[in-house]
Order: sequence, then structure tokens, then C-alpha cells
Amino acid sequence: MKMSLAQRVLLSWIFALIFLIMLVLKLDSKIHWNWFLIFLPVWAFDTILILMLIVNMAGRCKADFDPRDGEQSLKRRIWYLIALLLKLAFCLTLCSLLESIASVLVSVVCIPLWVLMGGALVELGHSVFHSRRD
Repeated sequence: MKMSLAQRVLLSWIFALIFLIMLVLKLDSKIHWNWFLIFLPVWAFDTILILMLIVNMAGRCKADFDPRDGEQSLKRRIWYLIALLLKLAFCLTLCSLLESIASVLVSVVCIPLWVLMGGALVELGHSVFHSRRD
């Protein structure tokens, strides 16, 4: 399943728009839905991305795959999968805090987000300085 760039951008904007509309309605007290329902568009989009990543990574198991061009790509795809799971963990802990399911500190809720941001900085630094060496 290969999506064009325009389709991916449109899908991203649709899910972000639905999430922002639901968030504004919740914050304005126009709707009294559960926070898990408010974050549903984010989780649906993340699920689509995770499935696409898994299908892409499983495509490496084909018999006609050339392993010479895939080592960096596999590491990057694994990082993307870990990043999506960290984002999912942050959203779940945030919703559980907002719904008063778990009484945890906000700093504990933000740990997955901080790890994600630190990993993104490492990835950015690696991509910038790795291209300078070439």
C-alpha cells in the first residue's frame, strides 16, 4: 500500500483538524466527552502509521530484497516505530491524568514526551553531521 505525498498530507490534516475541533469543543465545555474519545483521531492516525511501518518492515523479508540498501533504512524505521509508541504512551498517560484515572505527577506523564524529544534531537544531529562527513 503506497500513498502519494498529497494523500499523506491530506490524511494528516484531516485527522489533525478533527482532533483540534474536538479539543476546542471539550475545552469550551460544549461537549462532555471522555478525554479518550477526544484523542481518538490521534490514535487512529498513529495506528495507521504503525501498520504502514510494520508492513514496510515486513517487506524486507521478501526473497528479492537487496540488503545492501536497507541497513540505515531499517534502523530509521525502528526509530519511527519507537517514536510512535512513545507518543502513544504520552497520550495515554495524559488522558488517564485528565480523566483522574491515575493520580500521577505531570512530570511523570511527560517522561515519554521528553524521551521522544531527546531521541528526535539525536536523530537530527546524526542526520546533519552524518551528511557533512560525506
